Amino acid sequence: MTTPTRFRPAPVIDETARLLIEHYVFPETAEQLTDLLQRRLAEGAYDVDSAEELGRLVTEDLQSVNGDRHLRLKYHAAPVPPEQGAATLTAMRRDFDISLGGAPRVELLDGGVAVVELAPALFPLEWAAEPLSAALTLASRARALIVDLRANQGGDPDTVAFVCSYLLDERTHLNTMHWRDGERREQSWSLPHVPGARFGGSKPLYVLSSGITFSGAEELTYNLQQLGRAVVVGERTGGGAHPREGWTVHPHLEATIPLGRPVNPVSGTNWEGTGVQPDIPCAAADSLDRAHELALARLAG
Repeated sequence: MTTPTRFRPAPVIDETARLLIEHYVFPETAEQLTDLLQRRLAEGAYDVDSAEELGRLVTEDLQSVNGDRHLRLKYHAAPVPPEQGAATLTAMRRDFDISLGGAPRVELLDGGVAVVELAPALFPLEWAAEPLSAALTLASRARALIVDLRANQGGDPDTVAFVCSYLLDERTHLNTMHWRDGERREQSWSLPHVPGARFGGSKPLYVLSSGITFSGAEELTYNLQQLGRAVVVGERTGGGAHPREGWTVHPHLEATIPLGRPVNPVSGTNWEGTGVQPDIPCAAADSLDRAHELALARLAG
């Protein structure tokens, strides 16, 4: 009878530590985390029998220093493709195909108030431009608009800018990304032109949020709130601002490591760790009704 091979955590920890040193947006924190992982490995804390358990333990340790929720050793039940970022794209494509391209709901409520739900993610723009343009163009004639991000867990910054472009009148500075080297910066702006029709920058706009709303969906929420364009209704969001990349470190484990730090041109900061605070706090389950009431009252006024 063949004895099962025991799971070996050391190669996974070594590779994760190397990636942290090379890529994490905060180099000093990367050194602290590397020391922590190696110490925990030496202590036997990672002597476990499965990749799933190792992923859970390492993720807890990675997030223990500065609470960065994008910093993870993510377990995948199916084998992870070896190419950088492939695991995330594979999962996103599956979700894209079953969610009408990330716009699963467009509805007209009483009083000419439209609802556009964007979920479960803001997919890469080369995939999502057509379905998002269709949904937002359809809603453009509404008297007021509610954008439902309660089940949206993030996505592509270019897609964030694309959606913002339908909700503003003019080309607008949305964000500046500060990358790890401290010198390279990249600005994000809304688009001067969009396919289809804009809802525009003057009619009432509400964004629904929840504790699940995360990452790119938080950027969309935060951008519109800081510009004074939208009223955010619901719960405080998850608090993950740093864009990340994924590397396969084991057939079932992906190290996800943030590479940059966004800075909003209005607030001079971002939502990392704090989440986006709603303008009208309420339970996420009640936020659609609350936003509809607010929209009707504003239109009546």
